[in-house]
Amino acid sequence: MKKYPREYITACRARVEADLRAYRDQVGKTASREFEARFFNDQVLLLDYMFVHRLTGTEGKDGNPLNEVRILCNSILLNRGKLQVDRLPGWPMSASTGMKLPPETSVLKLHAGGEVRLSEAEFVRLSKAFFAELEKRFG
Repeated sequence: MKKYPREYITACRARVEADLRAYRDQVGKTASREFEARFFNDQVLLLDYMFVHRLTGTEGKDGNPLNEVRILCNSILLNRGKLQVDRLPGWPMSASTGMKLPPETSVLKLHAGGEVRLSEAEFVRLSKAFFAELEKRFG
């Protein structure tokens, strides 16, 4: 897709915010690190899925938050939770050719090979940056 309706973007943002409220209501400050990481890694998968049909040409390959979410999802699903930017052997669709994610300019500052285990604070930063970039490029 080249554009998403404003109402759809707003509804998706509201869903993410509702999930955050539900998480906070249920676990508050007592969540185990394991549960927190699993929950927020799954939230990253949701972010990507809601906009899975976005065109990579419009998204770009410059390491923006949309790229970061795409790379995180591939890493979670295809590389056992280890951050990978380049294509994996035997998985031709595991990354887009030429995509970059320099740690110093990314939202989460993760390095290739590092473990993807998001905290609540990291997910909040990432989702805000994701929606801002989405609105700029696809809104």
